Amino acid sequence: MNDIIIDFSQSTGPVKALHGVNNSPATFGQPIDSFREAGIPYVRLHDTMGAYGGTVFVDVPNIFPDFSADENDPASYQFEFTDAYLAGLTASGCQIFYRLGVTIENRYKIRRVHTNMPPDFEKWARICEHIVAHYNEGWANGFRYDIRYWEIWNEPENPPMWAGTREDYFRLYETTACHLKKRFPQIRVGGYAGCGFYCLTRENMGEFYESFMEWFDEFLARMTGRVPVDFFSWHLYTDDPAELDAHARYVGDKLYEYGFYDTENIFNEWNYVTKNPTRFDDMKTADGAAFVAAAFALLQAGPVDKAMYYDALPTRAYCGLFHFPSFRPAKPYFSFKAFNALYRLGRAVKAESGVPGAYAVAAAGEKEKAVLLSCFHCQEERLTVDMNGLGEGVKAVRVSRIDGESDLEPVKTEFFTADRAQLILPVNGNCVYLLQLETEA
Repeated sequence: MNDIIIDFSQSTGPVKALHGVNNSPATFGQPIDSFREAGIPYVRLHDTMGAYGGTVFVDVPNIFPDFSADENDPASYQFEFTDAYLAGLTASGCQIFYRLGVTIENRYKIRRVHTNMPPDFEKWARICEHIVAHYNEGWANGFRYDIRYWEIWNEPENPPMWAGTREDYFRLYETTACHLKKRFPQIRVGGYAGCGFYCLTRENMGEFYESFMEWFDEFLARMTGRVPVDFFSWHLYTDDPAELDAHARYVGDKLYEYGFYDTENIFNEWNYVTKNPTRFDDMKTADGAAFVAAAFALLQAGPVDKAMYYDALPTRAYCGLFHFPSFRPAKPYFSFKAFNALYRLGRAVKAESGVPGAYAVAAAGEKEKAVLLSCFHCQEERLTVDMNGLGEGVKAVRVSRIDGESDLEPVKTEFFTADRAQLILPVNGNCVYLLQLETEA
C-alpha cells in the first residue's frame, strides 16, 4: 500500500480526548476564546503560572500554606487565586485535571521550598480531601465542578520534584488514594505522572533513567489488588513519533501485565523537542504542527486514553501553542483546532497509511466526516488519499492546510458524488491537511 486509505463505513471506536493541555493563559474568569475555538477538552494543572506555582495557585502548599493549621477550618485555606484561574477554564468549556502536589523546583539544591515530603501523610490526604470538597461539593464557599481526575504528585522519580525515597512516595500515594476514594468514590485518582521510559528506545541513558523503569514495575506490583489506580500518567519529550507510539504501547502492556485492566493510560506531558539549540522556537513552527498531528493519529490508534500537551502557558518556554507577548496562536495550535473538528464528530473510522512519514486519523458524525493528515519528514512529493464508504449525500470535500504560510486556511474544494473519492495532495515539506466532507441537507 502506497497511499492513505480511509473507510468511513468501518468504525474503530470513539475519538479520544487527545488535545488536552497543561495550563493556559490566565483570564481570571473570562473565557479563553482560543481554547473554546480549539475545543480543548482537559486542562491539567501542573507548574501552573510558573515557578513555585506562582506562589498562590493550585499547589497544595499554596492553598494550605501553614501545615500546622487545622485542616478542617476553611480559614486555613487560600483558594482565591485558584478559584479565579479555574473560573476562566470552566467558562471556556474545559474540564479540569487537577494535580495534587507541587510545582517543580529546578533550583532545589539552593533550598527546597515545597518539594520535601509532607511531614504527615494522613494529614496531607485530609488537606487534599478538603480541596476536592471545595471544588466538587461547594465546601468553604466553593464550587460544584465535578472534577473527576485527581493526580497524586508529579514525577517523584525526579529530584527537583521529590526529596523522599521511592518507598516514601509509594506510602504517600497509598495513603492519599485510599483516603480520597473512600471519601469520594465517584472521582478517579491516579499517578504518578512518571518521567518516562527513555531507556526503552534510547541507548546508554544511565542509572538515573534506568530507575524510571524500576519505579513503574515496583509501583504496579505494590498497588495491585490493594490500592486504587484509576489512571496511570506518564511523560515523554521527543521529536520521533515512533518513540511516542512505542512508549504508549509499553505502558499499556505493563498495565495489562499487572492486572490493571480498567486503569486509564494517560499521557499528560508531551511536546515536540528536538536536539537543536532552537528547540523552543522549533515547537512553534510547521514542523511542530506536523509532529502534533502525527501524534494525534498514533495516539488515536494506540492504547492511550487521554493526552495533555505541555504546555499552553504563553510565558513558558515549553509553550508551543502561543507566541509571547502577543499571545498570537502558533502553528501547532491549528493542529489542535483541526483535531477538534474530528473530536466533535465522535466516531473514529478506519484510517491507514502506507507512506512513511504520513499519518492519518479520521472521524464521522451524523452528517459530517473529516480526515486529519500529517506529513512529518515524508519524502513523497504528493499523497494519494482514497476515501471509501462516503454514503449518500456527500457532495464535496473542503481541504485546509497548515504549513509555513498557512494557518488552516482552505486551499481548495473538490466536488464529487460517488460513494468513494480520491484526492492528490502536494507535500512540500512538513505540513498538515484537514479534509472536511460536506453533506447535502
